[in-house]
Amino acid sequence: MPQIEVKLDCPVFDSFRVRQVAGMFDVPLGNRATERFAVEVPDLDHPWRIGLIVGPSGSGKSTLARQVFGQQLYQPRRWPEDRAVIDGLGDRPIKQITQMFTAVGFSSPPSWIKPYQVLSTGEQFRCDLARALLEGAAGGIVAFDEFTSVVDRTVARVVSMAVAKAIRSGRVQCRFVAVTCHYDVAKWLQPDWTIDMATRTFQRSCLQRPAIRLQVYRCGAAAWELFKRHHYLSAGLPAAVECYIAAWDERPVAFCAVAALAGRKGRRRISRLVTLPDYQGIGIGMSLAETVAVLYRRRGLRVNITASHPAVIGHCRRSPLWRSVSVRPVGASGGRMVGYRGSLGRAVVSFEYIG
Repeated sequence: MPQIEVKLDCPVFDSFRVRQVAGMFDVPLGNRATERFAVEVPDLDHPWRIGLIVGPSGSGKSTLARQVFGQQLYQPRRWPEDRAVIDGLGDRPIKQITQMFTAVGFSSPPSWIKPYQVLSTGEQFRCDLARALLEGAAGGIVAFDEFTSVVDRTVARVVSMAVAKAIRSGRVQCRFVAVTCHYDVAKWLQPDWTIDMATRTFQRSCLQRPAIRLQVYRCGAAAWELFKRHHYLSAGLPAAVECYIAAWDERPVAFCAVAALAGRKGRRRISRLVTLPDYQGIGIGMSLAETVAVLYRRRGLRVNITASHPAVIGHCRRSPLWRSVSVRPVGASGGRMVGYRGSLGRAVVSFEYIG
């Protein structure tokens, strides 16, 4: 395993008060406060996907990351104040941008069309992370300093799991190194290797991600108020829907509404499915949808979901629990088709839950 020597320098500026403190507390004065030490680092030619450099403030995390990864250490930049974040990522195709937003858990189209400065701190962090990963796409390495430092620890866990899931599934084509003072992200990132700057040790990692346990409850339509502004369609609920909430650690995190499928006896459709922004990117919404679908299947009912959101479509296409079904466009008199242009020109695909 290669080693690298790290040198930490801190200037000491002479002044009357500096000399007072030095004399009172026996602090040695010098031209500079300097510390040198050697740290094992990963072989960059060895196959790995995710790394973690962790340690307390001032332990040399950023210095080590700069020495090892150089230009691959992401440098934050200002976002344009007069444009939506969807327009702040260069001339990349819209599909590539939305897929990356979704990969890091920034999955709310209503937020994609807002400027960066009005987003929540958690959404801003995910935008920065998406930009870093886009710039390191196609097999490069992305090192991200201050990873999750500006968000609360629930968001930190969710983002860590989302980015790890996206990279290990191959949806994000790069290697990722998180640089952070927060040890709690380790189990959620499941890094292939970890450098702990507190002990200056390198170790291969084999961590097990904590389980996410959701409680699903039947609820009234009033619960929609918490979720409606995060949905990408109209804010209204269809008539005569049955509603469900998923809770994580006793906090509501996702909402699902089920309606009768018009003209189809014994059929139901999931008409609304929303996960709150802080919890997006780790599959909570589709876990709720599938739990609800099982409940209806036990009652002898068939369940469909029709969506235009890329995350929902991607999940259903990959999952053996769903199959594509033919859908007749509203007002159409011709044949059926799997995909069609719905209202407002949306491309819509329909799936049936088969269990």
